[in-house]
Amino acid sequence: MAIITLTTDFGEKDHFAGATKGAIYSELEDVRIVDISHSISPFSIPEAAYIIQNAYKSFPKGTIHLIGIDSEINPENKHIAVKLDDHFFICANNGIMSMICSEIAPEKIVEINIHDKIQTSFPVLDVFVKAACHIARGGTLEVIGKSINTIKPLKNLVPYVNDDKTQIIGSVIYIDNYGNVITNIKKNFFETIQKGRPFVISARNNKFKSIFEKYSDIVNFDIEESKRNDEGRGLVVFNSGDFLEIAVYKSNSSTVGSASTLMGLGLMDSISVNFIKV
Repeated sequence: MAIITLTTDFGEKDHFAGATKGAIYSELEDVRIVDISHSISPFSIPEAAYIIQNAYKSFPKGTIHLIGIDSEINPENKHIAVKLDDHFFICANNGIMSMICSEIAPEKIVEINIHDKIQTSFPVLDVFVKAACHIARGGTLEVIGKSINTIKPLKNLVPYVNDDKTQIIGSVIYIDNYGNVITNIKKNFFETIQKGRPFVISARNNKFKSIFEKYSDIVNFDIEESKRNDEGRGLVVFNSGDFLEIAVYKSNSSTVGSASTLMGLGLMDSISVNFIKV
């Protein structure tokens, strides 16, 4: 049974997500549809890229991932289908795929060209669904598009490094449900520049000199629980996707606060890492 996932900024109030599922079932009765998220911030390409990169590997090979973010076609925003890591991705060529493609080379990219056969003002419902169902039936990418070699890059995907390799300047690409702040600085990139040197991570007026392996490492379990006062303390980890993350231990925006609210950090804000000469 084919699996088609949906990642969109449609939200839960409107009919868009339900209509897209209905269109898929109208084409294919024997299919499984999985919602990855419909709560992407509107038109947030970095957010969508982060979520799909961290979600797709959990699905079986051959899964088809339909990504509905900023998908209205125009001369600067074509539609593509990509085969990568034995998965298929259908989306606009607006940078969403560049985060995954920076680590894994695509096996095939086509620019979808079936629009002349489909009248649409809702490309996810019409064009993307047709392409996904074609692939689910075993169809090849060449039937729905022409081969291309490159995709549009995502702005600010790679952090800036100064000439003498003493500073990394990254940016916030995602804020999760806990208010944790995820940057575009990946663990391998960080360690390659660091070369074992001590560092200071700066986020507005907050500074961190260590990175924990997990959130609870900030807790001193030798101290009596009632005297710890650990909730609400800021920390830095490399998260499950190996991205540098600034977090608050047991964050809750309505009680102790979160990294985003307490530190005043939002999407695309700068985060700097300064390495100290020893």
